[in-house]
Amino acid sequence: MEALANDIAVKIDHAELPRFIAVEGPIGVGKTSLTKRLASSFNYEMLLEQPEQNPFLDRFYEDQRSAALPVQLHFLFQRVNQLEELRQGDIFQPLRVADFLIDKDPLFASVTLDDDELRLYQNVYQQLTIDAPVPDLVLYLQAPTEVLMERIQRRGVPTERKIQYDYLSRLNDAYTQFFYYYDDAPLLIVNATEIDLVNNDNDYFDLVESLLNIKSGRHYYNPRLTL
Repeated sequence: MEALANDIAVKIDHAELPRFIAVEGPIGVGKTSLTKRLASSFNYEMLLEQPEQNPFLDRFYEDQRSAALPVQLHFLFQRVNQLEELRQGDIFQPLRVADFLIDKDPLFASVTLDDDELRLYQNVYQQLTIDAPVPDLVLYLQAPTEVLMERIQRRGVPTERKIQYDYLSRLNDAYTQFFYYYDDAPLLIVNATEIDLVNNDNDYFDLVESLLNIKSGRHYYNPRLTL
């Protein structure tokens, strides 16, 4: 395993790395954990979603209808503020990996907001995301809803225990639809159903080796097909 880790480290050192990586996927798929590990491997700075700082989130999981708009706007403002330094930066700024893609923010809104709220949100979104930085690589982690629910329950975050299967299923479908059409940046779609990118070094290093070769286009990482 040490030899494998050293081999990956050498490949990273000699690769032309993407300067800005975005890791995406529905709740429970492991995007934040993967983001942290990539940041460590690549010596990147991290941009992380901070759900614990959203005062409306707990209310949202209790009553989605009444808290959908404020929770959505809070996350939008938070993400835009985090990206502001990238939008105004230059090529000498540090390399970064984020556990969110600002382009996908509206898919949450489409699942939770009514028509009037959605129009209001879209107006705000369009104004705030003008000239938002485009990642050099996007990783989209996907897994079936039942797998996501099992992982959410296993990690035991108190707020997330209130997530309903129906909501998570609609959100998961919205992600699938969004990335079916996404072509603004090189994209690697990762089947994360049966792999452990945090605790299994073989899984993680194999994924890293795959992403190092991506410069353009749409790609798929499905480890079950390589057995």
